[in-house]
Amino acid sequence: MFRSIYFQLLILLLTLSCANKKEILKELFSFPKSISESSAVEITDKSDAIWTLQDSGNEAELYALNANGTLKNTVRITNAKNNDWEDLTSDEEGNLYIGDFGNNDNERKDLSIYKVNAADLNNSEAAVSKKIMFYYPEQTSFPPKKSERIFDVESFFYYQNNFYLFTKNRSSKFNGETTLYQVPNQEGNHAAKKISTFKTCAGFSHCAVTSADISPDGKKAVILSSTFIWVFTNFKGNDYFSGDVEQIDLQSFTQKEGICFKDNNTLYISDEKKKKTGGKLYELNLSELKSKS
Repeated sequence: MFRSIYFQLLILLLTLSCANKKEILKELFSFPKSISESSAVEITDKSDAIWTLQDSGNEAELYALNANGTLKNTVRITNAKNNDWEDLTSDEEGNLYIGDFGNNDNERKDLSIYKVNAADLNNSEAAVSKKIMFYYPEQTSFPPKKSERIFDVESFFYYQNNFYLFTKNRSSKFNGETTLYQVPNQEGNHAAKKISTFKTCAGFSHCAVTSADISPDGKKAVILSSTFIWVFTNFKGNDYFSGDVEQIDLQSFTQKEGICFKDNNTLYISDEKKKKTGGKLYELNLSELKSKS
């Protein structure tokens, strides 16, 4: 009898716990089956498409979806290989930029950003119109020892003719630290300029940075992990880690790899398909989140 009462109380507590859990991500759609490893999400002012790509091991293609998740167009990039595409960003003219800078083993010397002109995004094929290469002056070994593998990147955004990159710390002594670098939007091979660092949290699976974006008005910057986002405001100049920061628990643990601003207060977030989870696009309204808190 007592055992029965115990289990009934346990079930009640679990039910109440689930009921109190905030569902803050609004599911918009599932990606088509052909896009199981969405690694980025981006929109532009010149198109109503939602753009994504897939990372290493997949085709050199960009995918345009409509608001219902239907695949509108596939753009094959004819003069660039998908070494490890990780993120997308765009400029004021609607040009897309592909971040080919995934560097899990910290051994690459061909880190690149590719520009695809807005005028070519309605075609089935497009050529990269500009290639920006960069390197980290602080890295001297390829690869460095495991305790110093801090030169992977999966996240960047464009702002005022510069790219801002956020490292994914893969060191054996992971401490949550991500480094912010600046690279100019110019052809050539540039030394990435280190700006500052920020500590997310201590567990790699939940705290490693996988995507980033800046709001259209330039007043908010966000970075994403599988479990959290960090929203930066009141920063000084291009040091996005200065000023104020808010950590938001997304109340779900999936392989989230893409984030972008839909407007100054609304975010799109995407995750990869893993067995029975993920493979979806979500929406998060920052203003509504504050009003509920």
